[in-house]
Amino acid sequence: MTPATEHDRDMAARFVARMDGENWSEADEAELQLWLDGGAGREGLLLQVHAAWLATTPAAEEEIVEEAPAAPAFWRRRGFMGAMAASVAAAVGAQRWLDARSSFATRVGEIRRVPLADGSVMTINSGSELTVRMARGSREVEIAQGEAWFDVAKDAARPFTVAAGKVRARAVGTAFSVRRRETGVEVLVTEGVVESWSEEDESLRLRLAAGERALLSDTAVVHYESDRASAVDRSLAWRSGMIDLNGTSLSEAADEFNRYNQRQIIIADPAVADEQFDGLFRINDPQGFAEAVKASLNVGIDESDPRVIRLMKS
Repeated sequence: MTPATEHDRDMAARFVARMDGENWSEADEAELQLWLDGGAGREGLLLQVHAAWLATTPAAEEEIVEEAPAAPAFWRRRGFMGAMAASVAAAVGAQRWLDARSSFATRVGEIRRVPLADGSVMTINSGSELTVRMARGSREVEIAQGEAWFDVAKDAARPFTVAAGKVRARAVGTAFSVRRRETGVEVLVTEGVVESWSEEDESLRLRLAAGERALLSDTAVVHYESDRASAVDRSLAWRSGMIDLNGTSLSEAADEFNRYNQRQIIIADPAVADEQFDGLFRINDPQGFAEAVKASLNVGIDESDPRVIRLMKS
């Protein structure tokens, strides 16, 4: 089976969120069928994403749905109607619940894509913890640690706000990421416009467009870049399981690999920490990165401790 592409996974997540809503139409069914017919393995991918959605959607605690809506023809044609009816009813109840909360956490090295009940999709990076709350007039995410990228469904009546400490990022329909760093909160925009500010100082407001990024503390804009779409894309290569380095110092590159791996890279010699390096690597291949650095920069490697890789001058 051909591995699913990033685009196919995003499309499957969007279809699942729309199918479990209340407005599935014949036009939606036709669009789904066209997509299914366009690539091998998409039907199985859709089923996997749907199962993941049901596993992570909170059940309504009080509201009882008396009658589940008719399942899309996709499910009826394949004999899923009886088995899925109760699950769809629970999912619809969750959507109608006005204070639905879900918590998510990823392990080191785990990247998780989660379709949300409003049709949005979030991709959660390694070692992250966050909470999602869907209400009548708002959609809110709170990031306790780590990073997530959001492809936000348009809904002007319910702004989509991400909180990280006292920093906020808000959008109606767009795509952006929020990452908690030691020095502040980084916001990167891949589509549309995002407004960012700090609750500590509400006069500190930025409007970030696609290709722009900013690092905000509680009281200041620490760093800002505009018209750097390629740099934003490189920073978000983790969504495809990659680390994209372009003139990155070895110390920064080591920090990136250490986010995803139990085996840590240590810069044992300060003389090599600022050496710059380019390359595209799998997030789970610190060994390959170290070997490439050794070959390109004449840097030595010490692997006497199996838990770490030390880089130093040869």
